[in-house]
Amino acid sequence: MEYKLKRNDLVYPDLCFTIVGILFDVYNTIGAGYREKTYQEGIALGFKKNGIAFQKEAPADLIVFSEKLGRYYLDFVVEEKIVIEVKRGSRFSKRDIEQIKAYLKIKKLKLGILALFGAEEMKFVRIINWELVEK
Repeated sequence: MEYKLKRNDLVYPDLCFTIVGILFDVYNTIGAGYREKTYQEGIALGFKKNGIAFQKEAPADLIVFSEKLGRYYLDFVVEEKIVIEVKRGSRFSKRDIEQIKAYLKIKKLKLGILALFGAEEMKFVRIINWELVEK
């Protein structure tokens, strides 16, 4: 059965659909209770299996007035388009959402996916860098 997207206003819909499928596959395969690193390893295997280009623990430098203020490491940057951050817990925190927004700004990317691996389910939220998306 082939699925067709009914919306045409999504950022990177096909790639995002594939990524989210991989996130669910990892959770459905290994279940709850593991460290973030374990989920990250499973996600990396899913990317490789699906031929998706990615960088794990991608460095991102925060530059102000031509000076580096700090370096951050993003869980994944997929095809130089999408930032993915993996967390454990039962709900999305404001801190986690702000973190991925900052990463999008530093990397000048349009879309982030925050994946939350919990005791009962895997949830995700798409986070848009509105500064770069045409309105």
